[in-house]
Amino acid sequence: MLETMTLETLKSDHDRCAELVHKRIIVCAGTGCTANGSMAVHDEFVRQLEAHGQKALVVLDKPEPGYQVSGSGCQGFCQMGPLVSILPEGLMYCKVRQQDVAEIVRESVLGENCVERLAYKCPDSGCTCKHMDDIPFYHRQSRFVLRMCGFLDPEDLAEYIAQGGYFAARKAATESTPEQICATVLESGLRGRGGGGFPAGRKWEMARIQDSPKKYIVCNGDEGDPGAFMDRSVMEGNPHSVLEGMILAALGIGADEGYIYVRAEYPLAVARMKRAVRDATEAGILGESLFGTGRRMTMTVIEGAGAFVCGEETALLSSIEGNRGMPTPKPPFPAQKGLFDCPTIINNVETLATVPLIFRLGAEGFRAIGIPSSPGTKTFALTGHVANTGLIEVPMGTTLRHIIEDIAGGVTDDHGALCGTDFKAVQIGGPSGGCLVQEHLELPLDFDSLKKAGAMVGSGGLVVMNRSTCMVEIARFFMQFTQNESCGKCVPCREGTRQMLALLNDIVEGRATLETLSLLEEVAEMVQIGSLCALGKTAPNPVLSTLRYFREEYLAHVVDKRCPAGKCAALRTFSIDEEKCIGCGLCRRKCPVGAIEGSPKKPHRIDGEKCIRCGACLDSCKFAAISA
Repeated sequence: MLETMTLETLKSDHDRCAELVHKRIIVCAGTGCTANGSMAVHDEFVRQLEAHGQKALVVLDKPEPGYQVSGSGCQGFCQMGPLVSILPEGLMYCKVRQQDVAEIVRESVLGENCVERLAYKCPDSGCTCKHMDDIPFYHRQSRFVLRMCGFLDPEDLAEYIAQGGYFAARKAATESTPEQICATVLESGLRGRGGGGFPAGRKWEMARIQDSPKKYIVCNGDEGDPGAFMDRSVMEGNPHSVLEGMILAALGIGADEGYIYVRAEYPLAVARMKRAVRDATEAGILGESLFGTGRRMTMTVIEGAGAFVCGEETALLSSIEGNRGMPTPKPPFPAQKGLFDCPTIINNVETLATVPLIFRLGAEGFRAIGIPSSPGTKTFALTGHVANTGLIEVPMGTTLRHIIEDIAGGVTDDHGALCGTDFKAVQIGGPSGGCLVQEHLELPLDFDSLKKAGAMVGSGGLVVMNRSTCMVEIARFFMQFTQNESCGKCVPCREGTRQMLALLNDIVEGRATLETLSLLEEVAEMVQIGSLCALGKTAPNPVLSTLRYFREEYLAHVVDKRCPAGKCAALRTFSIDEEKCIGCGLCRRKCPVGAIEGSPKKPHRIDGEKCIRCGACLDSCKFAAISA
C-alpha cells in the first residue's frame, strides 16, 4: 500500500531496474498494430534474445541486466505498423513481420547497425529515415497528450510513476483546496476536447459550488464517430494519465467516486483501463485512503453497448444508471443534477489526460501552447486520400494546410499516388461536423474559427477527400449513420433524419427535382433547431455544409442526372474511347449482362440500354479506355 510504499520509492525502484537494461525494444501494441500481428513480433523478440543466450526482460520487477521487451500504446503512424523502436539509439522500423525479428536482433539489438530496408522511406524524396524524429509525420507534430503513448508500457504502473505520474495528483490532494484546483484549470483556458469546447474550469466550478454530500466524476470514453480513435488510443496507451486527470477533477469538485464509460467495441481499452484501476487501487493511490490521506476515492470501468447517442452526456449518465441511453432536457445540467441526481462532471478522455500535464506545467505554461482562445493541443484521427494516415497531435490554431501537406504528406489519388492539386474537401468532426474546402486551407483549426466556418472540432476526426469523391454521397453516408443512431426520443431527430436520408437517396438515385433540394434544406434547418440533444442538432451539419460549398454538385445530380465524380451508380453512364480501346475483350468478358459488344482487336462499344452501371468494365480496363 502507498502508506508504506511511496511514489518516490516506486520511482526509485523502477529507475534502479531501468539502469541495468542494455537496450529497450518497444513494439506497438495498440489496436491497429495488434490486429496486424505485433504481439507475435513481440514474442519473437523474446525468443530470439533467449536463443542468443540473452535475458529478455518483459516486466521490470527486479534489478537485473538484460534487454527489455515491452509493448506500448498506439504510436500514431498506423499505416506503417507494426512499428518497432530500439532505444537508446531511437531506431524505428516499419511494417515489421515476425520473420524480420532475427535480423533486427542481430543487427540493431546485439549490434549497432540499422536494418535500412525496414526504416521509413519518404515517398517524395526517397530518403531513409532511421529515427522517429527524422520522419516528417512525427517531427512536424507537437505530441503533448500523446507523447508517452508510444513509449510507456501501459500495463506498468511503476513506469508511469517514473515519468512523473501521479505526483501532481498527490500534491493537489495534500496541498491544494478544491477552489485552487478549479481555479488552475480555469486559468489554463482548457476547453473540453469532446465536442463544442466548453471551458472545463467553468464546468468544474459549477459542480464544486453545489451543496451535495455526494458528487461524481465521469470519463466519457464512448467514442462513436466513424473513423475516430483518439480517445481509444489514449486509454490503450496511457490509461493512468486518464485516472490521474479524474482524481484531480474529483478533488476539484469534492467527488469521491468516478466512472469510466468505455464502449464495448474497445476491448483493449477496456482491459487496460480496468488493469490501471486495479493496479492503482492495490498501490494505495485509489481506494479507501487516497495517497494515504484517509480520503476515499474509487473508480469503476463501465462498458457501453455502442450506441452513438451515449456520447451525449445525459444519455451516458442514463446508461450508467442501468436505463436506456436517451438524452434529457437541460437545464438542469449534469454539474447541477447528474448521475443518480447528484452533481456530476463529465469530460472526455483527451480532456482528462490533459489535466495532469496542466498541473505539471502550470496554467501559464499550458496557455503558451496553441492560441489564446484555444490553448493546448488537439489530437486528430487522420484518414482518407493522403499519403500518411494515423493519429496526430498539433497545437490549437494549426492550419489545415500544415496538416494535409506537411504532416499527412499531401493528397493522393484513388491509387495512392501523390496528386497535390487533387484536394477537394475535409470532413472534420465526423457526423456532427462539416466540410472544409480549398478556401479553408489557411483556416486555423480551433473551436471558434471552425464554428464560424460552419464546422466543429468534434471528437477530432479528419477525413481528407480528393476530387474523385462524391460529396452528395458523403452527406448521405453520414446521414445514414446518424439516422441509424438516433435514439428516437424526439420527433425532429427521429423523423427529420429519416426524411433527410430519403431525400438524399432520391438525389443519388436520380429521382430528385429542384423541390427536393429546397425541402432538404428546410428539413435540415428544422432538425437543427428543434432536436433535443446535440446529436440531433448537429446531424444536419454534413448536409448543410456540402450544400453550401458543393451546391453545383447537387444540381448536377438533380438537373443533369449526372454524378460529376462518377460514384453514384444510378447516374453513371459508361463510354469507351475508341482511340484508346485496343479490343482486348477483357471488359466484354467481365460485363455480367453482356452490354459490351465488339470484335477482337477492334474498338468495343457499350449498349446503354443493357448496362446496369455496375462498373465492372471500368475496373477491368487496363488502358484507361473506359470512362464514367
